[in-house]
Amino acid sequence: MRRLILMAALLLPLWVSAQYRSQVWCPDNGDGTYTNPVINADYSDPDVCVGASGEDYYMTASSFHCVPGLPILHSKDLVNWEILNYALGNLYEGDEQLLQHFSSTPQHGNGVWAPSIRYHNGWYYIYWGDPDFGVFMVKTQDPAGKWEAPLCVIKGKGYIDPCPLWDTDGRCYLVNGWANSRSKFASVLTIREMSADGTRPVGQPVIVFDGNGTANRTCEGPKFYKRDGWYWIMCPAGGVPEGFQLAMRSKSPYGPYEHKVVLAQGKTNINGPHQGGWVHTKYGEDWFLHFQDKEAYGRVVHLNPVDWSTGWPMMGRKGEPVSTYSKPKASSTVTVNPEESDEFDGPTLGKQWQWHGNYDEKYGMPTAFGTMRIYTYKMSDVRGKKEDVPSAISHQPSSIFLVPNMLLQKTPSDEFTVTTKVRFTSKADGQMGGLIMMGLDYSALVVRRIGREFQLVQLTCKDADKGKPQTENVISTLKPTAEDKIDYKPGIHEDIFLRLTVSNDEAGQPHGGNPIVHFAWSRDGKKFTPCGTPFNMRQGKWIGAKFGFVSVEANPKADRGWLDVDWLRVTPKEPIRLKDSR
Repeated sequence: MRRLILMAALLLPLWVSAQYRSQVWCPDNGDGTYTNPVINADYSDPDVCVGASGEDYYMTASSFHCVPGLPILHSKDLVNWEILNYALGNLYEGDEQLLQHFSSTPQHGNGVWAPSIRYHNGWYYIYWGDPDFGVFMVKTQDPAGKWEAPLCVIKGKGYIDPCPLWDTDGRCYLVNGWANSRSKFASVLTIREMSADGTRPVGQPVIVFDGNGTANRTCEGPKFYKRDGWYWIMCPAGGVPEGFQLAMRSKSPYGPYEHKVVLAQGKTNINGPHQGGWVHTKYGEDWFLHFQDKEAYGRVVHLNPVDWSTGWPMMGRKGEPVSTYSKPKASSTVTVNPEESDEFDGPTLGKQWQWHGNYDEKYGMPTAFGTMRIYTYKMSDVRGKKEDVPSAISHQPSSIFLVPNMLLQKTPSDEFTVTTKVRFTSKADGQMGGLIMMGLDYSALVVRRIGREFQLVQLTCKDADKGKPQTENVISTLKPTAEDKIDYKPGIHEDIFLRLTVSNDEAGQPHGGNPIVHFAWSRDGKKFTPCGTPFNMRQGKWIGAKFGFVSVEANPKADRGWLDVDWLRVTPKEPIRLKDSR
């Protein structure tokens, strides 16, 4: 009996994790219907495939500079999703020269663009374009396990959004788009033949679609399929916020392709519905997962039915996206959502978290004490290629825009509250740590050591990507809650509860409205005092705003301080109160 109890105790956290249900967004209505978005978080450029069982669906999405990269999400019904794994550790892993060059600087907006995921002959493949270095591929036989090291299958600049197709005769083709920022041309799709194993090109690229000078400008993000003897390319066009979804067909992989708009906003309030993946289920149904751009919240994931009765994949209701619809047929009845809250009780970091730059173990790690420790990052270590670092930032040590050790996660809903219990330990003046909402603009509520005390400070920066100066708002002076009594490198400690609330008077509007962040703090975790100035949340470079933790210092010689995070909980929006007038 004792052994059974012990086994149950060990398995309980795994069971709870597998059944995580969000308090702020769950698309499953519990009555056989769902409400879009099926994931109300920034999984930009999603693609999906059906797994070996026929009842497992795997999705990946752009991760850009955030690591680990290439998230792997799993679902049994296309509505209920969990974060299963990541296929990529650090950016440029396997290339020591690139790893060294980019080790200390977040590559905002670079890295992993618009991946595709496919299952072929017992292997799962992910291809993605890095606009600076080429087309890369990783593969595995178990999406939940280890993925092989990345392989560069095409070297060069400008390649984006690749997707393979293994034909019925065993030949492999690759379609891709082009990044104007690197190649100085765009709005064309090209196809080339690859080796049968998909590891190298064996043919020259052929332009098969040209959207230049037409309403189909910005055609990109293509996905390649074959159905009933037709080759199909499905891709977005018309731009990101207000674009639409195209389907193209040809009897030859090299075209010519005829095309048709199969999904557009129409009379709905769902703007720019496009770029995603089509799946045909074992139950004979067809579905399309795609994103909607909600600006500060990023690009959230929608699910629409697909009707092939006209010979074209008409999506949603007669080509317009649905808000609520009957769930896909499935044997599973499990309700599960991507995790957000974290008690930090395990030896591994929760899968909802990503670092804002390539990971170094000196950034921080889980502890055996039920906390996540994040060490202060030395601002003197901020560096990068000349073109990566705006001149104002390079001379502004207080800016944290290029700090890589921020531990962040995606926003999970239009409105929500984040509360965390932390202890900040300082070894020297100026060390600081706390809670942040990060984007091209950012705002953070931190504790900072000044002498033998701490200050509670709001740090805010507008246009951080352009090197604009950071402002500081000192809210309160706090006595340490504990002090080391030893003579050898003593520290002082501050135990505090920090809170941010995202409020949106226009929640549900096409672009997500205008989200505002309010901060508050508490000594006991019960009575919270509103503080600071409301902050207009803003997206990052190609990603939505992200919240989490920052821990930094300017002193290059001092022993590092650290932020120990006991827990973080995401709950429905707390009522917003004005800060005390005292």
